[in-house]
Amino acid sequence: MVPLRLLELLCALLIPALHSLPWSTDISESKGPGTVLQTFLFNCSSYMPTLELLSVRPPTSFFNKPSLQGHEGVYLGKVTLSSSARLDALEVNYYELQLQYRCGNFVADGSLFVHVQRDPGRIHCTGAFASPAGEFIYVPETVTPGALLYTLLLPGLGVRRAQINITSAQDPPFFPGPFSIDEQGLLRAPPQGLQGQAQKTFQLQILVSLGKRQICKGMLTVKVLPTPSSRVSFQQKAQSITIAEDLVPGSEVVRVQARGFNLLYEIISPRPSSLYSIGQADGVVRTTAPLYLARVQGAVVTKLQVKAFERLQPWASAVSDLTVNVRAVNQWPPRCYPALLVTQIPETALVGTVLHTLSCVDPDSASAPLHYQLQFHSPPNSASLCLRDKILEVNTTLDCDAPEACFQHSASILVFDGGQPQMTRELHLLGPLDYEQQRLYKIIILLIDHSQDWDLNSHRSGSCTITIEVEDVNDHAPECEPPFQELSISTPLGHSTEVTKVSCWIPQEPQRLTLSYSIVGGNSQSRFRLQGTILVYNGTVLGPPWPEQPCTYELLIHVADVGPSIPHLSTTATIIVHLAPWKASTVATSTHQSTVSSTMTPLIVTDVEAFWKPEPWFVVVLTATGAVLLLALGWLLSRILRGLAQSLQAPSKPARAQLLNSNILMAEPKMSDLTALPSLAWNSQRSTWLCLLSAGIKGMC
Repeated sequence: MVPLRLLELLCALLIPALHSLPWSTDISESKGPGTVLQTFLFNCSSYMPTLELLSVRPPTSFFNKPSLQGHEGVYLGKVTLSSSARLDALEVNYYELQLQYRCGNFVADGSLFVHVQRDPGRIHCTGAFASPAGEFIYVPETVTPGALLYTLLLPGLGVRRAQINITSAQDPPFFPGPFSIDEQGLLRAPPQGLQGQAQKTFQLQILVSLGKRQICKGMLTVKVLPTPSSRVSFQQKAQSITIAEDLVPGSEVVRVQARGFNLLYEIISPRPSSLYSIGQADGVVRTTAPLYLARVQGAVVTKLQVKAFERLQPWASAVSDLTVNVRAVNQWPPRCYPALLVTQIPETALVGTVLHTLSCVDPDSASAPLHYQLQFHSPPNSASLCLRDKILEVNTTLDCDAPEACFQHSASILVFDGGQPQMTRELHLLGPLDYEQQRLYKIIILLIDHSQDWDLNSHRSGSCTITIEVEDVNDHAPECEPPFQELSISTPLGHSTEVTKVSCWIPQEPQRLTLSYSIVGGNSQSRFRLQGTILVYNGTVLGPPWPEQPCTYELLIHVADVGPSIPHLSTTATIIVHLAPWKASTVATSTHQSTVSSTMTPLIVTDVEAFWKPEPWFVVVLTATGAVLLLALGWLLSRILRGLAQSLQAPSKPARAQLLNSNILMAEPKMSDLTALPSLAWNSQRSTWLCLLSAGIKGMC
């Protein structure tokens, strides 16, 4: 236990934890399966932890799943190379491993970067040669004896001298003679040649060794092809074409055509071709890069060899020579420095005196020859100055005594570069056009003749007007306001109801009014239709019976412009319709509509309204009971009113006697009776009300 504790402590000090990722490690490409790339230390006391390899970029199977071992809550994780690991820094020198550690609810992710380092002393077996199937080469049976057939190119082979041998058997009658390969990887045909070996296949096992520790094996299969068939032939064995240097990459140069069945084309020289490519099926040669002669060396003349061969029989082929000449395009006029020259000379200047040496250059080609022409303006046809090549000098003796002979000489020098085509005054588009903002442009070009710079009044000028009409291109899609609607409807069975109106237009193009509307989704059972921009619920359509429960339709309305301009742009509006059954609407109906503007996120709100729907038998019973109750109340009220009327018309004897007694007592009042008057009055009133009440109930008082 003590050594294990020491190991755990050492790991805790030296090994990084996963939460410290991203981590980087370097490994030599010579490392093989089982090599440990990185180790990690984890603490997890209450759970069983896991360490997973989530992904590898670029994808490969070179890395094993991480291992995890531990004791008493301390775990050690390792990432190692798998049994299929074949590291090669020339192919991939960088891998990124995404790891995940989990301890209960705690999860940590991290990256491990693996950098593959070159091993200078290692020979790399790469490509098809090192694959299980090996590499295949095809040679005609007419190949020259001992001719070079194949060159084995392996990284690192040229750094150190290696031994290369063919280890497979090469004994007759299977082999016409031994193939040979030297230490430079050059494979040559047998000394007897391959004549008569058509359609045969020879497999060569090749071993490359560097000392005793470096071994590289591969398979090379040589397939001998018969004499090329005359079934494939080019219409032109050789042709030469000329193209301009301003062709953009992808431009068509020429189409080569060959006679044959099911043909394919390829450029076999130069290989690879950096400036041109050929369509494998159509034989169209195209440019693959800019051809500017000032920048691309060797682009003036390119000689290509194009091969046409049958798809199923590659040995049936023919070759044509194609020469592509690139012609320089005159894009820029010559530029001279300075563009304007003003100088003074005495009249005693000798003939041949140099006034100025022109410094001009052609931007298209710095070495292109230039031609100079002197044109006099004032005085005309003067012979006092001359131009020899690009040197301006005095031609004759200057005499200032003659009138207007010595005041000023004005001339212009035209410089030609001899390029094609002729240069022209070009108009370029510097910004975007918008038909909706401006449809017509009128550009006035002013031409000024600077014949005499000393006299500004003598400048002659002219102008021309260029009118540019902008074509209308549809670049704005329709917009609907609102783009989202939600509403509720109810309608009797067999009737059609107008639901809503779809309002759409193109704000940036108000003149474009022609739009098409169609329902493209959600119209199950064809319950809805469009009448122009009006959405109509079609209750007359034959279909399933009327639903007893509310249902919802989510309709998608496709709106597109149908004008003459192309392309046609469109948008989609959403309308949600809640359809309530008609029976339910007899008790309580409501229509609710909500819209969402184009700047808001649609939110569907469902509003449920409660209502009472009694059964038919309950309605009948309730109606009959109410009628009986009303009859009983009416009869009782009539009896009460009849009794009250009788009591008022004929008062009873006790009542009259009581009233007479009351009058007598009030006529002769006594002191003792005065105190009893309020009580007597109340008793008399109470007896009267009791009599009236009893008369109403029993019909008598």
